[in-house]
Amino acid sequence: MSPSLRLNAELKDLPQIRHFILESAGALGVASAEVAKIVLAVDEAVTNVILHGYGGRGGPVEIEVSGRPGELVIRLRDHARPFDPTGMPAPDLTGPAEERRPGGLGVHLIRQVMDQLIYRRPEEGGNELILIKLAAGTRAIPHKHC
Repeated sequence: MSPSLRLNAELKDLPQIRHFILESAGALGVASAEVAKIVLAVDEAVTNVILHGYGGRGGPVEIEVSGRPGELVIRLRDHARPFDPTGMPAPDLTGPAEERRPGGLGVHLIRQVMDQLIYRRPEEGGNELILIKLAAGTRAIPHKHC
């Protein structure tokens, strides 16, 4: 059984979520340098759910961490309004920061850290975002749940 964390996520819960990812990924043997980056990516994803999906009011979030040789899989499930971050365009990082259109940097960071992002709308509703990190030198294996 994969470790999971279920809570009514609010910004105040982010330290607990970070600790959960740190402990779970570490227990699965992910290198500590990579774990720090993964924690940041999950933090960004959950913050987006809280602020944009639930409008800052918090709401149910489930985080499940699993692994198989060469791969770490993190599933984030929520019941916020539908949002597919995989369809967001890459932000324009050219030019001075003060002249750029705000937004999109969190998803950009997640894409930079993780090797694969998969979004789906479960039949029971809500959102599921699957974040996959491969060990160095590992190629992606197609997932049956996609």
